[in-house]
Amino acid sequence: MMRMRTLVPWLLVALAGVGAAWLRYGLIEPPAMAELCTAAQAPAWCALRQALVTGFLHDMYGIAAIAVAALSLLRRSRTLAWLAAALGAFALQFYNYEPGALALLVGCLRLVHLQGAGGTPAAVTPAR
Repeated sequence: MMRMRTLVPWLLVALAGVGAAWLRYGLIEPPAMAELCTAAQAPAWCALRQALVTGFLHDMYGIAAIAVAALSLLRRSRTLAWLAAALGAFALQFYNYEPGALALLVGCLRLVHLQGAGGTPAAVTPAR
């Protein structure tokens, strides 16, 4: 049980990266999708595609990832550490390379640290 609790956040970070790659290469980049969305009778999912494009054009994913990474450094939260790593992976896929890489690194390192500490402040033992 403890092993699963440690493994699940890492699997979810990987899933976030795979999901972002699917959105990028399956929904945004194919020319056929762009042609469908510029047609007069565009499908309803084109609004999602446009929102994703607007997000990376304005570096929204990188900014969000950095903000959550900074917050994860201020609070001892596995959830924030995981979210920083997942948003970093998402930002990397959506053309926000520098902030995405930094957030992914900070989130992963923070998550490793919190998992090693058991999620609670480390007990200080006096030196002898």
